[in-house]
Amino acid sequence: MLLKSFVLSLPLLNTALAATYTLSKTWKGNDFFEGFTWWEWDDPTEGRVNYVNQETAIARNLSYSNGDTFFMRADSTNVFDPSSRGRDSVRIHSKDTYTDGILIMDVAHMPTGCGTWPAFWTCTRQGPWPTGGEVDIIEGLYGISNAYSNNLFTLHTDGSQNGCTMPSTNRGSGTTLLNDCRGGVGCGVRDKSGKSFGEEFNKNGGGIFVMRRSRTRGFSFWFWPHNAATAPTDITTGSQVVMESLWGTPIANFPTDQCDVSQQFDEHEIIINLTFGGVWGGADAQWTSSGCAGNVGWTPNDFIDKNPQAFTDAFWEIRSLRWYTEVCPLKHRKRRLVL
Repeated sequence: MLLKSFVLSLPLLNTALAATYTLSKTWKGNDFFEGFTWWEWDDPTEGRVNYVNQETAIARNLSYSNGDTFFMRADSTNVFDPSSRGRDSVRIHSKDTYTDGILIMDVAHMPTGCGTWPAFWTCTRQGPWPTGGEVDIIEGLYGISNAYSNNLFTLHTDGSQNGCTMPSTNRGSGTTLLNDCRGGVGCGVRDKSGKSFGEEFNKNGGGIFVMRRSRTRGFSFWFWPHNAATAPTDITTGSQVVMESLWGTPIANFPTDQCDVSQQFDEHEIIINLTFGGVWGGADAQWTSSGCAGNVGWTPNDFIDKNPQAFTDAFWEIRSLRWYTEVCPLKHRKRRLVL
């Protein structure tokens, strides 16, 4: 009786640490053509870019697959007239939307070069932006070893429903930037390692990015280079089941202490894109510090229009994209053992 009473009173193991997820969706190679749409409208970030539809992207070899690998690239052969929208490129949006779960992207190569602004992110379809939230998983500028070339993980919200702010501690192993998630700057954490973005990422053979979204625990982000001995095997092998408890401290952590995920973030689509210049990459401070203007004194738009050879490395090479859902969400778990 004593043993039974003792067992009945035992709490379950920490459910946050024991969270387990099962594979729900995989995109490889041609799967992207079926599971995503090609954006063909003006760039909301005012980039010097002409996003093309899927038919045009295929015809111009800007989107294609090679076996299980999917490629998205910018035009690197043409000079563009100042009256045009800009350099041809690709932006894709998932047909389905997602909430709580694990998103994993295995990348062999990401776009680099003066003027490039690549991103892998999730965002609301409802708007107006940033109502409904935005989550940046891969973002940076140029990728050429300057102040903006370490990967930046960021949340953006509109500040409604008591706002969304982050504590000054428990933000992961990266460098914490702002704590207020409202608006265009958002609350970011920058990776201290250069291996998760740009030229250093590509030279190191790429790697795997992981985002966990949870209405009860917030957002966390991890990254492992392909050659990292510490990379968890459930992540590197594309396992049917993954366990968050095996992954260690995240690079970036965004807890729910002062941010209600359910109120600030609705269902999100997955977006992968490559723009040029724009409100961030074309801003004076970033462009000047990059050295991209050179002796000619190029402006961002002129450089992007007139230097196709500068964009030969401006492409995504994606091995896979996976979505996992929690096996047994926290709210459905029993709190005590039953004999």
